Amino acid sequence: MLISVLRAKIHRATVTDANLEYEGSLTVDSTLMELARLFPYEKIHVYNVTNGARFETYLIPGPPGSDMICVNGAAARLASKGHKIIIAAYALLKPEEMAGHEPQVILLDEHNRPKKK
Repeated sequence: MLISVLRAKIHRATVTDANLEYEGSLTVDSTLMELARLFPYEKIHVYNVTNGARFETYLIPGPPGSDMICVNGAAARLASKGHKIIIAAYALLKPEEMAGHEPQVILLDEHNRPKKK
């Protein structure tokens, strides 16, 4: 048996742009992706705190240090500039792997910069 668990999360990111004409995906500052241990083209779930919309897509790395969170393609109808979102990635673990598992969670401020813990 495998159990689906949260692996990584970027919490309360502010959408900086939405591009309906792009082919799809979510562009995220590559520095934030590295901090959260998220990978280019990885499948993610996006939860829009502002309007309640939820969708799945994949990640594209944005310029490092840009603080970019850009919703692309059809998903741009579900999140707009200024919306707060949660970006989550999941993993499948065996029950015996659960005891040592802790997700990587990055909390962001209103400028998409990691908050100090």
